[in-house]
Amino acid sequence: MQLIPAIDLMSGKIVRLSRGDPKTTKVYDQFGGPVETAKRWRDEGAGKLHIIDLDAAFGTGNNHAVISEIAANIALPIQVGGGIRSFETAAKLFKTGISQVILGALAFSDQSAIGRIQKRFGAESVIVALDNKDGKIMVEGWKTATALSINEALEKFTMLGVKTFLITSIAKDGMLSGPDLETLKQACQSRNAKVIAAGGIGSINDLIALKRIGVEGAVIGKALYEGRFTLKEAINNVGV
Repeated sequence: MQLIPAIDLMSGKIVRLSRGDPKTTKVYDQFGGPVETAKRWRDEGAGKLHIIDLDAAFGTGNNHAVISEIAANIALPIQVGGGIRSFETAAKLFKTGISQVILGALAFSDQSAIGRIQKRFGAESVIVALDNKDGKIMVEGWKTATALSINEALEKFTMLGVKTFLITSIAKDGMLSGPDLETLKQACQSRNAKVIAAGGIGSINDLIALKRIGVEGAVIGKALYEGRFTLKEAINNVGV
């Protein structure tokens, strides 16, 4: 199981939210700015970085310049999500040197965009975000519910050639109270789908539980920034 440290950006700074609520924003600068923090995760053994542009997700701007700076300085694969609502935005991000885009609303509103991105940037270039609350998938900064359940979405998008899915429990996100193992376990049973888990991870035991149910990767955010454990400790106990 790959452990992927998260860098959530707002106004050029690394922040964490609780359950996606901007009112709960907390800035984390103890490791330096975004580039310095990305270097720290690389040096601790990260094989990939997970960047979410919260300003773009909420429609209040973007952090493309910061993302470009991280990509230019860190020789790791980078997946980026948040506010990618057109093919053109995705293409602009790929030009910075990132390797994957995480699509939420765009995947549901314009499925042809998935094929266009894959054709231009590779079969593995698209991750579909299945951010869920009360069994339904939420998009547009977690403000709008779709009509699909996770299982329905997995079936639909795997048929379109998507291989990797980021599954986030909104109720758990930023709470450090443990991941939604039941939902993730069901998702892992879907054929041809690689699951990256996010939301609620607060301990190394949470990571061990995720590995046990067959998750391909885990995004770790607040637990690292709050010092619950180090990335190096997690890799030594669980995997890369």
